[in-house]
Amino acid sequence: MRMCIFCCNFAQNWDRMYLFYTPDIETSHFLSEEESAHCVRVLRYDRGDEILLTDGRGTTYHARITNPHPRHCEFEILSQEKQVKTHNIYLHVAIAPTKNIERLEWMVEKCTEIGVDEITPLLCRFSERKNLRNDRLEKIILSAAKQSLTPYLPKLNPLTDFATLMETYGDEAMRRRGEEAMDKFIAHCYKDEKRELKDELRKGRDVLILIGPEGDFSEQEVEQAIAQGFVPVGLGRSRLRTETAGVVACHTAVLLNEE
Repeated sequence: MRMCIFCCNFAQNWDRMYLFYTPDIETSHFLSEEESAHCVRVLRYDRGDEILLTDGRGTTYHARITNPHPRHCEFEILSQEKQVKTHNIYLHVAIAPTKNIERLEWMVEKCTEIGVDEITPLLCRFSERKNLRNDRLEKIILSAAKQSLTPYLPKLNPLTDFATLMETYGDEAMRRRGEEAMDKFIAHCYKDEKRELKDELRKGRDVLILIGPEGDFSEQEVEQAIAQGFVPVGLGRSRLRTETAGVVACHTAVLLNEE
């Protein structure tokens, strides 16, 4: 399990380890209604009990419950600490949603546990799913982050057309934004000349990797991506399903850049 040093130290003196999400903690010392109910009614925390909180932006808070109300549980902060990420890069995975939504949900959950920083559902020529409910995926991301005790909540973008992504992350657009220090990859199954992702990754460089649908990217999409500075790569000898490819790519990049 990935766990920050602060969480590990806190856990040594506490037998009920649970992370509560409090994105507005700088202005409010109340848990949300959903988190309050879970804290007070499900986990049975009471006045004086100590809890661990995160704002989802990398800061963890050691707090004490002052009013165990089941709808708006109040707490006081005892200490706080900015956590260092387990890897030293920004990892963005853009992936075509699977026809079976449960497979995409599994991928999102696992990539969150591994440490992805941003996920973009990608609409391609051969995409099997052309609509998506982000609210469901956001709940899965939050649950996975809390379960794995990570204080960083990945960003989830709306379903994005392939051409729009190319306009945003093409070489010229990135130069204008001063974001050239990012390695960009497109994983595909065509028998064109390409190297393995594990051999192309450079330690310490931010990463954007594109994963296509079950029918793969179209040849035109691959050509367009290469023209925009994306490097074509493979993910091993096995032919992977879309959601498996997303997890493999995410884990490969994080493993190379672990602190």
